[in-house]
Amino acid sequence: MIKHLVLVAACIYAGACAAQPPHKLSLTYDLSYNGVVAAELTEVLEHDGKSFSLSSEGRGKGIGALLYRGAARRWCRGEITSAGLRPLEYRDQRGDKPAAVARFDWIKKTLTQEHEGKNETTNMVPALQDRLSFLYNYAFQSPPDLKPGKQIKVALTDGKGLTRFHYEVAGRETLKTPAGELETVRLVKQRENKDDKETEIWFASSRDYLPVRILVIEKDGVRIDQVLTRIAN
Repeated sequence: MIKHLVLVAACIYAGACAAQPPHKLSLTYDLSYNGVVAAELTEVLEHDGKSFSLSSEGRGKGIGALLYRGAARRWCRGEITSAGLRPLEYRDQRGDKPAAVARFDWIKKTLTQEHEGKNETTNMVPALQDRLSFLYNYAFQSPPDLKPGKQIKVALTDGKGLTRFHYEVAGRETLKTPAGELETVRLVKQRENKDDKETEIWFASSRDYLPVRILVIEKDGVRIDQVLTRIAN
């Protein structure tokens, strides 16, 4: 009994008992353009509580299978900290083209990006993530600070360059998906000018804050919608 109490106290003090998703998860999404499903995206999360890896692969589906022959693959790995995910390496490959790569050196505080034979190393900027780890970062924060009205500023790398995003937490809502009805938190991108893309992201508060839906509206009105269809352990 005493040992149990000591262990609980130690976990509370160190944050080691923070809730985390299962050690292996597979999430499948339908990706549609203006309401027509064109691709299926499969993402796999694996972790041991200290380190993680994420992979994402998209292939044409329906009419998209005729248009997109090659697969789009993204992959990253890194460490799990008390603040969430800290990426070490990210790769983004489209078809047979060479992958764009980002490498994070958290000791030297530098980011190295490789793309089309170019190699550039720069100093890290605050709130740095890659485009894949950012979507799963809240699953490893216990609990994530996603109160309505909160402002979130993050810089994301895709191996080709950095893009800064400014989101606002719009609030909670129930979202109906092919994977079921889920309680979610919605983030809305704050646009700096009228030509900016509109972006909204829904995270499942009832399922470890995993990404459920991503909606992007291009400046010409094209709607790109990524919606969860199933989760498997």
